[in-house]
Amino acid sequence: MINDIEKVLLSEEQLKEIVQRLGAEITNDYRGKKLVLVSVLKGSVIFMADLMREIKIPCSIDFMSVSSYGSGTKTSGVVKIIKDLDTDVVEGSDLLIVEDILDSGVTLEYLMKILSARNPNSIKICTLLDKPERRKANIFADYAGAQIPDAFVVGYGLDYDEKYRNLPFVGALKPAVYE
Repeated sequence: MINDIEKVLLSEEQLKEIVQRLGAEITNDYRGKKLVLVSVLKGSVIFMADLMREIKIPCSIDFMSVSSYGSGTKTSGVVKIIKDLDTDVVEGSDLLIVEDILDSGVTLEYLMKILSARNPNSIKICTLLDKPERRKANIFADYAGAQIPDAFVVGYGLDYDEKYRNLPFVGALKPAVYE
């Protein structure tokens, strides 16, 4: 797996610092609110697990699984809900969508519409990685870990064809692997 990585973009230590910073910001901003973290599976699961341990106020969690990629490297533009939330705690809650990467924004734009129809007090976005060069939708992260260049990245939960999620860093995948 390591041989398929062109360049490490964020080391384990950098990821830890990012998660600690975001956890502190979220703790301060959501104090006294009914915080529900909504993890977008599968890519954000590692980030979500680390992030929730850095949030020092009560919160609950739930998971959604959506897809707009299939096994490719570019969004298809069609978003499909594979797994919806298990709980109905959305109404009256302050939702924080936890995402691994904000790329085209198409998926998050769709999720924002669906979740806002369920009457939360607020909805915000927390993304580990922000790739603004690729944005197609008018979506921005309220909390962003790091801005990255337009490269296909894997590791720390992010995958290519269900592989590389278990790498402890974020790295750019060599184009020869996916072309």
